[in-house]
Amino acid sequence: MDESKEWLTLSGGSPGEKTHHEDGALVRRAKEEREAFEALYTKYLKKVYTYIYYRVGNVDDAEDITESVFLHALIHLNRYQDRGIPFSAWLLRIAHNLVANWHRNSSRHRTLDLESAEPLYDTSPTPEEVVERHDEIREVRAMLESLPEERQQALILRYAEGMKHKEIGEVMGKSAGAVKVLIHRSLISLNRGLSEKEDRR
Repeated sequence: MDESKEWLTLSGGSPGEKTHHEDGALVRRAKEEREAFEALYTKYLKKVYTYIYYRVGNVDDAEDITESVFLHALIHLNRYQDRGIPFSAWLLRIAHNLVANWHRNSSRHRTLDLESAEPLYDTSPTPEEVVERHDEIREVRAMLESLPEERQQALILRYAEGMKHKEIGEVMGKSAGAVKVLIHRSLISLNRGLSEKEDRR
């Protein structure tokens, strides 16, 4: 047995398996004591917010939708059944549905506002870093928005959230293989868009 497999055996399984087990215990407790839901809220707040922010592009709406996700999860917690789908994937499905509703209901043009786009989690960047970061985010969002919604979602879950193909599949209702193909095609489209943009400069 190699060292990595031996470590997993001694530690009781992979980090993902341990997280799933820990979440299951937290959910069971939260179903009986709603105050215990705070632990799940604290654990996944940043993950859910980051996903939503990349989908809607402004802080105010991202924060509102994030709070709605956790309120919905709290109200409907008894509907969550641990059938191999991680609690985080269940939360992101709720987030996906609420973001889709937001896009349908919003008729105004959404852009990243440099003055209002204060991050929920302050990393205290310099003013120069703020400008550079927002320029990069604006450019990435513009390219993402040129893709179909399904491809946008796959790329955000993969690269903004750092999720594995299997986890993305659980959120999107696809197999890991289908997710790999979707991400590959999306990256090709983005690369083509970048190349065309560079040619125009």
